[in-house]
Amino acid sequence: SCWRMRIELAKLLLQKPDLLLLDEPTNHLDIGSIQWLEQFLATRANAVMLVSHDRAFINNVTNRTIEITCHRINDYKVKYDEYVKLRDERREQQLRAYENQQKEIADIKQFIETFRYKPTKSNQVQSRIKMLEKIVPIEVDEVDTSSLHLKFPPCLRSGDYPIICEDVKKEYAHVVFADVNLTIKRGEKVAFVGNNGEGKSTLVKCIMGEIPYEGNLKIGHNVQIGYFAQNQAQLLDGNITVFDTIDRVAKGDIRLKIRDILGAFMFGGEASDKYVKVLSGGERSRLAMIRLLLEPVNLLILDEPTNHLDMQSKAVLKQAIREFDGTAIIVSHDRDFLDGLVDKVYEFGGGKVREHLGGIYDFLQKKQIESLNELGKNLNSAGSPSATSTSQ
Repeated sequence: SCWRMRIELAKLLLQKPDLLLLDEPTNHLDIGSIQWLEQFLATRANAVMLVSHDRAFINNVTNRTIEITCHRINDYKVKYDEYVKLRDERREQQLRAYENQQKEIADIKQFIETFRYKPTKSNQVQSRIKMLEKIVPIEVDEVDTSSLHLKFPPCLRSGDYPIICEDVKKEYAHVVFADVNLTIKRGEKVAFVGNNGEGKSTLVKCIMGEIPYEGNLKIGHNVQIGYFAQNQAQLLDGNITVFDTIDRVAKGDIRLKIRDILGAFMFGGEASDKYVKVLSGGERSRLAMIRLLLEPVNLLILDEPTNHLDMQSKAVLKQAIREFDGTAIIVSHDRDFLDGLVDKVYEFGGGKVREHLGGIYDFLQKKQIESLNELGKNLNSAGSPSATSTSQ
């Protein structure tokens, strides 16, 4: 699906249309492809309309944000980060106006109840009843559920080194990677990044024991793994509802928050009563993610966890992982999600796995400098005849 997505995008871009309509274009692209696409859209495309939950991407590409909420469209002539500030200000104003209106309604109702049966006040009572009928209720935008506080349930403490790889190698018809030597310490949050097909998910499958490999791969003492991948969604019981799926794994006080949690992951209202068998692939993935959040584990392995999440859901998940006491391995191309979450990046490429200390933007900045230096070397060697003759 990744390559089909790229081909469809390439066909569209080559047509140089007056208006590009793109619905979640980054979902199946790797970080390199996303950065190339955003550069193309920002500098070479004509008008672009995007539907996307990739915050970094839309911030780098767009200069206008159209919000759909409470059955209305609100148009902001600014990029996403600035829109968020303006939206929050608007919601504060709405809340104040709503609270004032509720007080006014309460005062009118109290007057009506107090003087309803007093003949001398009948005209004033009727007047206030008419006032009540004329009041247009103030709508407040949907609640931002990203403030929902969700913590993983407690689990046994794992050993100091949950994952140790020594000279790990995997090949099919070709070598996917070789000489992989890495140690992940307890409590670390690390990212696996790189172009699609370079072996990120393959190494995860090796860790999970799903496929054979060469070399030594040790899982530490007392390690309890919580694993999320797109195919995990297929393991859900189709004959129970969304609510029951979560109700069966929730323990303790968290049971009181099930409706809030489901709402935060786009299963609010009647959606929680749907049977799992009628859910789309994306909905099943979200449900599998919620279920994982309620299981006691000390090593999280998440393979593309944000593909079917909106921005609020991602915020809830990110905060939960941030406060998670255990260790986390996150395979992702979502820069905004990884930013401030991971402190080490493992880069997959060319059959190797390289370790980079620091966050995702530290890594990307380093890669940009390396590629610019490489470009400079290539230009010097290819574009300077005098340098060639001097070296001979």
